[in-house]
Amino acid sequence: MPGHLSAVDGLSSWKQAVSTAYGDLELVSRSDPEFWRGSLQVLRMGTLQVATEESDGVEVVRTPQGAAADGHGHMFARLQLDGRARLFQEGRSADLHPGVLAFYDASRPFSLVLPEHQRARVLMVPRPLLRLGEAELRRVTAKVIGDAPEGPAAFLLPLLSGLAQELDTAAPAGREELARAVADLLAALAADRLATTEPAGAQEATLLDRVKATIETRLGEPELSPQVLADEHGVSLRYLNKLFHEQGTTVGGWIRRRRLESCRAELARPTAADRTIAAVAARWGFISPAHFSHAFRKAYGMSPARYRGQRPGV
Repeated sequence: MPGHLSAVDGLSSWKQAVSTAYGDLELVSRSDPEFWRGSLQVLRMGTLQVATEESDGVEVVRTPQGAAADGHGHMFARLQLDGRARLFQEGRSADLHPGVLAFYDASRPFSLVLPEHQRARVLMVPRPLLRLGEAELRRVTAKVIGDAPEGPAAFLLPLLSGLAQELDTAAPAGREELARAVADLLAALAADRLATTEPAGAQEATLLDRVKATIETRLGEPELSPQVLADEHGVSLRYLNKLFHEQGTTVGGWIRRRRLESCRAELARPTAADRTIAAVAARWGFISPAHFSHAFRKAYGMSPARYRGQRPGV
């Protein structure tokens, strides 16, 4: 029999529900938690899980620690139904609006910014069912599917949406067939997105994605450096610098930016209220508290202490 999970409540209950459904997650909200509302209904059928979520604005974060603790080996497919969402993973971002879909990896860090009231259907599928290799899966994550008015996705996405909706009301005898059809459609959408990935510079883009993914998982290591990354990925430091220069940044600049963004997100969380600013900085790879404070002020126009002091609690 399929398993069900339903939740309709405030921010803390929603966090518990989504963490139960999706694995360990952290939430950041700028809204008053007393008035924040969200709902989640989850249907589990064997290896496939279909969740229908609705929420006020919130940021959903899977940290490197949360990703390391996740043993599912699943991929998410997010079909936006109402409102907007912005997905960050593998050094890329995807802007979702109603009717489009994006894949993201449950076992890697990601951030999902939901700036307004929104509703989405989130399918969680074992990665082998998508019938792609690991390098190919990385090439389709955090990329919008369904923006073009023509092509296979334009026909497959409405079919996928309809089948996913039917799962909850279908007779038990037919659910397994529907679940297999949903998984097949997801595999077809992933294969189509892979086929339409720009061939020019594909190898360089894949290497850049791999390097950025390594940075995400090792941000807390103070010894992480451009040379360490070049050696680990088997390229020269000069070539690695060239790839980041083409993106308008440097290797060291990208590492510093991601560390600062991670520190800023943690300082906004009530769960970090009992940690000193120096401890937060050290957790994300800053050795010197003074250097961190200077870099934070330069990036965000205020000190870390002032930033934390003006953030609303969640």
